[in-house]
Amino acid sequence: MNTDKLSARLSAVAKYVPNGAKVADIGSDHAYLPCYLAKNNGISFAVAGEVAQGPFQSAERNVSAEGLSELISVRLGDGLEVIQPDEVDCITIAGMGGALIASILENGKEKLRAVKRLILQPNISAISIRKWFLDNGWVLTAEEILEEDGKIYEVLVGEQGDAPMTPYGQNVEAGLLLGPYLIMKKNLVFKKKWLGEKNNWQRIYHQLENAAESPDTLEKKQELIHKIQLVEEVIPDENS
Repeated sequence: MNTDKLSARLSAVAKYVPNGAKVADIGSDHAYLPCYLAKNNGISFAVAGEVAQGPFQSAERNVSAEGLSELISVRLGDGLEVIQPDEVDCITIAGMGGALIASILENGKEKLRAVKRLILQPNISAISIRKWFLDNGWVLTAEEILEEDGKIYEVLVGEQGDAPMTPYGQNVEAGLLLGPYLIMKKNLVFKKKWLGEKNNWQRIYHQLENAAESPDTLEKKQELIHKIQLVEEVIPDENS
């Protein structure tokens, strides 16, 4: 992977960045995404934010080597600390857990006023982001699920709006867990992911069956049954 050819998951993120956008890529690693966007998506400005010294230096080197230092500002800092209010209108955060992404957004809320679009790629727990969107007046406008090198990734796009419940229709719980747009498409990667999760939950459930009864195990079992049911409603068992 380099600044000319992104990985499949970063390509999926890049495709949602509008032409002419002012972008902040948080946790930018080697700044591959901002460099690619500068060369291919016609962005007008980018911040590459990185909290760790090593990747920060690597990002600086890459931006400089591409001759993009005028367009891309590489900054060391935690989360949205690296941007000023009203400085960008699009934020990308890729390659972290969903709960961490949600906490970065929560901690930097005052920086989001002028931001029109969030493009987020959680490695796990996309539900944390969907819940954060609902709680904070962001509408989920698009989702993708893809597999790369044996790992499954989701990409979520959010825009500020006054009807964050709109994508979810009647089944909010299933939508939050599985993704309302992904449920509509039900592609092969989606089925693979959730049938795998379901098998895992069933295995844990059977282990709990043999454990000593306690309020904790009872609660855990009910939670597992509930999640298994949510998946089965969306992906009926082909064998039955």
